[in-house]
Amino acid sequence: MGKSVVTTALCRIFVQDGYRPAPFKSQNMALNSYVTEDGKEIGRAQGVQAEACDIEATTDMNPILIKPVKDMHSQIVVHGVPYAYMSASDYRKDFLPKAKQTVMDALNRLRDTYDIVLMEGAGSPAEINLKDRDIVNMNLAGWADAPVLLISDIDRGGVFASLVGTIELLEPHEVQRIRGFIINKFRGDLSLLQPGLDWLEERTGIPVLGVLPFLPDIRIEAEDSVVLDKKPRLSAKDKELDIAVIRYPRISNFTDTDALAAEPDVSVRYVTEVGELGVPDAIILPGTKDTIGDLLELRDRGLEEDIRQAMQTGRTQLVGICGGYQMLGTALFDPEAVESGLPQQAKGLGWLALTTTFLKEKQTVRVQGTLSNHCPLLLNTASDSDADPKPIIEGYEIHMGVTECVTKYVTELQPPGDGALGMDQMRTLFHIRRGEGTGFEEGWGTTDGKVWGTYLHGVFDNDRFRRSWLDGLRQSKGLTPLDSTFTVREAKEQEFDRVAEVVRAHLDMDQIYRIMGMKI
Repeated sequence: MGKSVVTTALCRIFVQDGYRPAPFKSQNMALNSYVTEDGKEIGRAQGVQAEACDIEATTDMNPILIKPVKDMHSQIVVHGVPYAYMSASDYRKDFLPKAKQTVMDALNRLRDTYDIVLMEGAGSPAEINLKDRDIVNMNLAGWADAPVLLISDIDRGGVFASLVGTIELLEPHEVQRIRGFIINKFRGDLSLLQPGLDWLEERTGIPVLGVLPFLPDIRIEAEDSVVLDKKPRLSAKDKELDIAVIRYPRISNFTDTDALAAEPDVSVRYVTEVGELGVPDAIILPGTKDTIGDLLELRDRGLEEDIRQAMQTGRTQLVGICGGYQMLGTALFDPEAVESGLPQQAKGLGWLALTTTFLKEKQTVRVQGTLSNHCPLLLNTASDSDADPKPIIEGYEIHMGVTECVTKYVTELQPPGDGALGMDQMRTLFHIRRGEGTGFEEGWGTTDGKVWGTYLHGVFDNDRFRRSWLDGLRQSKGLTPLDSTFTVREAKEQEFDRVAEVVRAHLDMDQIYRIMGMKI
């Protein structure tokens, strides 16, 4: 578990102890984002931490979000709304000098509302080339007059050098703020580590508040796609369903498939190279921050042909979510250079008669609805009867494109399926509404349900929908459907409690409360 998970665990511990905590990260860099109740965008870690606190997330918990688009260029999101596309140097030169007020106003509102605010830093507090304009680590701790706990990952090696080196690079007034060390991801015999801990405390005069064990298989949503490096690339042989997720360079909201991976009969693997795909039961094209760029990358790598060959067997479903949904169409247009520095367009994969045009206005909203009347997905529990109503569908949208069903491109760009695909061979998927607005149809699929796409992130977090869609895959293989296996909400709560229990057992919580000036 990294520092975001440690923060999540502390959030839950404070709730268990009767306090009202809230998370805060002034500046976050992540492509896996979270939509607040009022339709604003923040880093996913702060959204999850708010859930651990049993409160609604707000943009005050992450007032500045950086979403990388191209190398050295990012979309800057301020209080949940796109602010500008900026290079790293322009962000540092033009934006950071005026960011303090935004950050401190958000923090002070949280302090006025909650008993405890947990301020999570970013990276290392000792980046001496960046410290003069730091708004997330030691400068922020000084503005807030807050004590600091320094967490270091022993699994990477050199933990003592890292902690002592950090102290040596900080200013004396910054060192005074550091009230304790936490050693993270330890494997092995603690007695063998103890001499080093004693030396560290004697060398720095700062106590070690605990050593947290390495915890495998943590099921708390991650926000950094680096976690995918440890995900399997081959199907688990003991699982009955094989689902392959295409991993492109700027994959976003990859947690959309976490619930699938938690199912007992499902193996979820990530495919990056030609030849790895095979013939899975389903291929998922996930979200991306650069749809056209990642589409071209997918094509250059030869994965488009691998997808075509898998689909020709008739044994595979092809699913697109958000950017992946846009790729399934026949053409993508970016006339206003929304996704890149230049206007561009690209041929889609051609599996659905859809075109997408990117617009400057970003859609960020939570939605709710049901399946459309003629939804083509294979759902063994879907019914129009009152006794067995259609599954409720909840999710959220984060995109800057408008996708429309058309026919004029189909004759020019033949889909690699069964000839030209017209609107009469497609059906809408969901009937949803945004907030209190009127309902509308969302998502498209082929009439046989073999290819479908939606803008709805979190669609597989809907328990009945997820399980019944998987049972549709099982039935197509001659397998018996399974009963309901778990609910995402209960599993999430159990994981918050499990990780909190481990952290509480290995940290000196009495000392942490004293550091905060709180009653034990």
